[in-house]
Amino acid sequence: MKRQDARRGQGRRAIVVLVTAASERQAVRIGRALVGAELAACVNIVRGIRSIFRWEGKISEDREVLLIIKSRADLFDRLAEEVKRLHNYQVPEVIAFPIEYGAVDYLAWILKSTRKPLK
Repeated sequence: MKRQDARRGQGRRAIVVLVTAASERQAVRIGRALVGAELAACVNIVRGIRSIFRWEGKISEDREVLLIIKSRADLFDRLAEEVKRLHNYQVPEVIAFPIEYGAVDYLAWILKSTRKPLK
């Protein structure tokens, strides 16, 4: 990889957050709210996932929708609070991974497209 094409370090502030939702309608509502509040630069919605999980001592299986959210690490707590406020699950999935490498222009866009941290 060329240095100007992918950068390590700057990407450490950028994160990918995964959230599952029961319906596309709910996913769109959450995605629009996060981007509108500048808590996320982009939200991809992936339909047709199948989740197998343990809930209240039983193995369950459901069709869900996956939100792939691009944001910043310093916004995670507020993003998670907003997801919980809008979500109908008692315990929604809200997990984040740091972006270790990424295209410099894309990482800069994520940072520019999200709100500035509170001082």
